[in-house]
Amino acid sequence: MPATVFHDLVAEAPVPARGIHSQTVSNVDGIELVLFAFAPGEQLSEHTSARPAIIHILSGEADLTVGVDAHHGTPGTWVRMSADTKHSVVARTALVMALYLLPPDVAATS
Repeated sequence: MPATVFHDLVAEAPVPARGIHSQTVSNVDGIELVLFAFAPGEQLSEHTSARPAIIHILSGEADLTVGVDAHHGTPGTWVRMSADTKHSVVARTALVMALYLLPPDVAATS
């Protein structure tokens, strides 16, 4: 297949009434795209990833903590993290975010 196209990633991740729903929508060439849909108030507590990662807020608002820095996430917020970076996500509202897990050998640069 020469291309995978999603015209509306938010539509691929309906927000549940409670809890968090996650689904892998692509996992090719060492890059995994996981969509997360959070009910308001839900959270992913502080954790790390063995791989470099990118968080991209697609809809809603969140409180993001990356390392020791706190950020207010809104649609369009984009965060790239090195492997083993502590981070957490708290949904202020219904939230849809894309998480891109990168190949382990990709260094985080601006």
